[in-house]
Amino acid sequence: MIVPLREHPKSDIVITAPTGPFQGARTAFACLAIGFGCCVLATRLAVANTAPWFNKVRPTEELVLATSADDPALRRRFLALSPAVRPDEAERVAHCAYTTGRELARKWRVVWMPGVQNFLVNIGARKGGLCFQWASELLIQLNALKLQTLNLHWAESYAGLAGEHNVIVVTAKGQSFDKGIVLDNWRYEGHLVYGRVTTDPEYRWTENPAELARRLKANSTPIPQSGATHGEMKR
Repeated sequence: MIVPLREHPKSDIVITAPTGPFQGARTAFACLAIGFGCCVLATRLAVANTAPWFNKVRPTEELVLATSADDPALRRRFLALSPAVRPDEAERVAHCAYTTGRELARKWRVVWMPGVQNFLVNIGARKGGLCFQWASELLIQLNALKLQTLNLHWAESYAGLAGEHNVIVVTAKGQSFDKGIVLDNWRYEGHLVYGRVTTDPEYRWTENPAELARRLKANSTPIPQSGATHGEMKR
């Protein structure tokens, strides 16, 4: 069936459009597609010219996706830091890092790409999920373990830029920062990835001891005793 939509006042040309029982559904679907496209475009614009927020980071030999809260490979990484590292502490840190990521992903209703989650947080559609929030929550949980043979470090990359990323790095007690292991729940939407701090394929990490102290103090948590700190104090 053809029905007139609008007739030009100075001609006999009639603009028509098809109608039928499925026309409303087609229109709704088209609007949905356009709306989704606009959201994707807006998100891309929001994260343009930053660090690799929008690209999925594929695990490599330098970056490993934890398999479970009892991942034996991650426990071995901690134990390999020093003969002084206690097996029970290696196990507890691995378990805490993995489960914290999964719990926060549920709590913050994390979506399928970290750049999109950042966008949703920034417009108020999600309560959490920015990288520093992942790192801060993990720091609080790990510090509560009262570790004796492992130290925690606050690490940053692209500091002061729109694409700044923050993670927690774990070393043996008194060990230098560049020997540590990165723990990152942000890049895979709450799925823990880990690797050596110096071989991360996406980021170059710098320690920020002042930020570590500030966040622990803000949480009213005592700063754990540790050996000498290493790295810059940028903030």
